[in-house]
Amino acid sequence: MKIKISTIQVIVLLVIMFLPSLLHAQPGFGDDTDDVPIDGGLSLLVAAGVGYGAKKLKARKQATMVADGTGK
Repeated sequence: MKIKISTIQVIVLLVIMFLPSLLHAQPGFGDDTDDVPIDGGLSLLVAAGVGYGAKKLKARKQATMVADGTGK
């Protein structure tokens, strides 16, 4: 059983090591292509996501405190 587990571990390790070299999303761009900057719209979406996550985290913390009887 020990040999089987170590064989599986070696196979998984090899797949993890060599899989990224096999996968390529697309070839590189030429020099005539301009890069697209991250503008205000994308940064606003990130800020909204962080705010929404903070709101959900605060609500979950308050719900836990009420359920434990330590909150209001």
